[in-house]
Amino acid sequence: MSKQQQLELDAILRQGQLDFGADVPTLRAALNDLMARVPVAGDVHQKPTTIGGVGALEVTIQGTDAANVILYFHGGVYVIGSAATSVPLVGDLARRTGAKAVIVDYRLAPEHPYPAAVEDAQAAYEGLLGQGIDPGQIALAGESAGGGLAVATLLALRDAGTPLPSCAFLMSPYADLTLSGDTILDKQAVDPILTPDGLRLRVPDYVAAADAADPHISPVFGDFSRLPPLLIQVGSHEILLSDALTLAARAATADVPITLEVTSGVPHVFQGFAAVLDEGDAALDRASAFLKTQFVATQSTRAA
Repeated sequence: MSKQQQLELDAILRQGQLDFGADVPTLRAALNDLMARVPVAGDVHQKPTTIGGVGALEVTIQGTDAANVILYFHGGVYVIGSAATSVPLVGDLARRTGAKAVIVDYRLAPEHPYPAAVEDAQAAYEGLLGQGIDPGQIALAGESAGGGLAVATLLALRDAGTPLPSCAFLMSPYADLTLSGDTILDKQAVDPILTPDGLRLRVPDYVAAADAADPHISPVFGDFSRLPPLLIQVGSHEILLSDALTLAARAATADVPITLEVTSGVPHVFQGFAAVLDEGDAALDRASAFLKTQFVATQSTRAA
């Protein structure tokens, strides 16, 4: 059944592929329209909030009183997307993990190029600390550009001397805006969502006058020393596969606990299709187990 699911999903995604060459308002409207059709489970509650001066959505599951927090960053090549577009996936993750989620509505390019997104992510994390939440009760997570932003935020927090969260969970991270990975070209025939040309068109929106190889833009070039445990999940049918592989190698070289999961035959952010793809469902189960384990381990260590 899984192979059939993969083929059916691939066909659907190719029919609905976003045109990254469109102007930004058109591209944003297309994504918002697409994601508005994805149902949000009835037990998922979302509430607009402000954290550290940054707009966000607080996502909770009915009947739960969660102490742990997933600080989540949405995808969209730093140009499109919003907290709202990630609610279906984040709600599913929150339910499985038993945590509350805060999805950050970081500022988007080209109106707000780098370092706006990193500044907003840092401010939101520091806002949680300012509420008295222990770093061990916080995990960072994100998909695509949000996964890259999660790592960039870890680097920025560490460099600033801020206490780090328990861990980070990265789905199909977009972490090399120099687009130097081999799979950018090698996997283009099998990736039903992203294209090399589409990414090239959007990179200048975020990078602007900065250097795309800056580790706070492209974390694959960063020093991962002293970062918390990472879980990276990626599909083998992604042009961003190299980003995930390089991040994992960076982490391993720096002695950071790293779990890398490459799932065969699945597309970009395949966890978002957990309702129709067995691999997505299983991946979210593994991710929730990872997050719960890290919450317990970090808090136990700090209590001791």
